[in-house]
Amino acid sequence: MPIQHFYIEKGQGPAILLLHGNGENCRYFEHQIEAFAPFFHVYALDTRGHGQTPRGDAPFTIRQFADDLLAFMDEHQIEKAHLLGFSDGGNIAMVFALKYPERVDRLILNGANLNAAGVKRSVQIPIEIGYRIARLFARKSPSAQLHAEMLGLMVNDPNVGPEELSAIQAKTLVIAGTDDMIKDEHTRLIAAKIPNAKLVLLRGDHFIANKCPQEFNEAVLEFLKGV
Repeated sequence: MPIQHFYIEKGQGPAILLLHGNGENCRYFEHQIEAFAPFFHVYALDTRGHGQTPRGDAPFTIRQFADDLLAFMDEHQIEKAHLLGFSDGGNIAMVFALKYPERVDRLILNGANLNAAGVKRSVQIPIEIGYRIARLFARKSPSAQLHAEMLGLMVNDPNVGPEELSAIQAKTLVIAGTDDMIKDEHTRLIAAKIPNAKLVLLRGDHFIANKCPQEFNEAVLEFLKGV
């Protein structure tokens, strides 16, 4: 049975869907919702098992989240939308654009990665250790199981091959921080493999949308409003 997403909705105009990162919720985009609402119909969603959206019983994977997004768009009669995804949300948006290209207008990938190798080892090693430990306790409680699943997303997903990105049809902005947890060469690889993608690097870390909202919003709005 499909889940019901919790979401924040504001504004009018072309639809833009905001997809948060691992372990977060739609309020990560508090500085974007207000800034984008004068120009777009903004939907900020809680992903399956995050925030106020239930876990449900479907697989806890990036590809399932992409299918959930399709169901959300169908439910709300959104034929086509801009997608802005951060971190795991960027991975969802990337997979969605590959699976359902006809439903994507413009695509913004913020701090996305193709696989675990794209994350700096100083960040990824503790995640992998935590994942192994969490799996040991996963059967003891639903919260332990969900914790293991959350970490598993960063270990096992999304596993998209660089060569697959050539199939993305949407006009794309790849945006990241200069001190992002995603390796600089990995971000550049994503931008290089998506046809005619634009690459923007802003001074800051992985969380530039939240910590540097003015610069981030200006870059995104310039991209969305451009020809």
